[in-house]
Amino acid sequence: MPRELITIQVGQCGNQIGHRFWELALREHAANNTAGLFDEAMSSFFRNVDCRSNPPRDIPIGDGSAPISNLKARAVLVDMEEGVVNEMRKGRLGGLFDAQQLLTDVSGSGNNWAHGHHLYGPQYRDNLLESIRRPVEACESLQSFLLLQSLGGGTGSGLGCYILSLLEDEFPEAYRFATSVFPSEDDDVITSPYNALLSLAELTEHADAVFPLENQALMDMCSLIQTRSGPSATRPASLLSGPTAGKSKGKAFDGMNGIAANMLLHLTSSVRFEGALNVDLNEITTNLVPFPRLHFLLASLSPLAAPKDVGKLMGPPRAVDQVFTEVFSREHQLMKVDPRKSTYLACCLLTRGKMSIADMNRNVTRLKPNLRMVHWNSDGFKLGICSTPPVGVPYSLLGLVNNSCVVTSFRTMQDRFARLYKRKFYLHHYLQYMEEGAFTHAIETVACLNDEYLARTAAAPVRCDRQLTPVGMHFL
Repeated sequence: MPRELITIQVGQCGNQIGHRFWELALREHAANNTAGLFDEAMSSFFRNVDCRSNPPRDIPIGDGSAPISNLKARAVLVDMEEGVVNEMRKGRLGGLFDAQQLLTDVSGSGNNWAHGHHLYGPQYRDNLLESIRRPVEACESLQSFLLLQSLGGGTGSGLGCYILSLLEDEFPEAYRFATSVFPSEDDDVITSPYNALLSLAELTEHADAVFPLENQALMDMCSLIQTRSGPSATRPASLLSGPTAGKSKGKAFDGMNGIAANMLLHLTSSVRFEGALNVDLNEITTNLVPFPRLHFLLASLSPLAAPKDVGKLMGPPRAVDQVFTEVFSREHQLMKVDPRKSTYLACCLLTRGKMSIADMNRNVTRLKPNLRMVHWNSDGFKLGICSTPPVGVPYSLLGLVNNSCVVTSFRTMQDRFARLYKRKFYLHHYLQYMEEGAFTHAIETVACLNDEYLARTAAAPVRCDRQLTPVGMHFL
């Protein structure tokens, strides 16, 4: 049975990541579906529509032998500034999006979380629900929503979090995954500390899992790719680094958005393609989220770029081992934190392509002694194998870890927030739309989140030195 996923792209950053995501998703499916048939893999992300009918009708998947007529993405595009969405509609992917699943305004949220959450949210609630219900009703077996947002601005953070709570209320059976871009410390949005902390509190309460991305980490990864993109190193237009990585021309943030998009493609590969050890998205939360609020998962990717000599990845076992080593290196992480100095609650390794269970078990055995696993889950590794590799490479690896190191990023967010809040800078802009108690609630929620992460990872194993005698066996 098809398992559908619906992406909800909110704000400028969310829609730019979404644009890269759909470009790369189309390329990947085109490379693996040369017959042009609408099969189960395609149906996870797309609908097959007969536009000759009025109104257009969905062509059922059937036995997977129907030709592709007109693809429509299972996506909802939301932005309170229409520029990015209009650009997508007029671009080469414009026909991919259903006009009834686009929602825009003109004035924007002014980098104000409260404006997006408390004004635009209630104002557009019915329109949002209608835009989301349309793709939901077109699904046979909806599995999850993928929310794409940035926490630094006003629409992606404020309205994005409003939509997340709306999904929880209206579609509680579907999983809610958020890919959230955390602002860097030198972010040019002055109010981003307020927006980020308010959003973090909402993500803690309403998401099933969050994949945080840090702008600085993405920029550093793009620099690393460009450093390796010399004449003898990597393919400049590698799919794994985004089509414009390594080129002098291209839209701003293409490389960064490409990394985020490839993480999502890898994450969802087992839903779309066959594999020897497929991992469904619901298994991510089951295995990596031991406590409901501790659901922030650090992602890492390898390789970041496809080498010019792909044969280098086809070599001896040490080439495969290098990919595993890189996934546990800071250079390949999508956040600027150090998990080796903190405690792992759980770890998931998802491979794509020509890799065996023996390869995975060998590398887990090799790397595990260097990882500080929490005592109550010392064998907390989830492994997955999808047989279909990304375009251009024989295999790749995605690492997802639940680690207390995320507290470092949360504390940085708290410190930036406190520097503004203690002097009440810009506070009046937020109090036009919400009570100051919302700030207090967010501060307390994030503080409790940090405490819970540290408490769950610092707890020592219970020791019992006294030998107990079973009741009723004193005669022995």
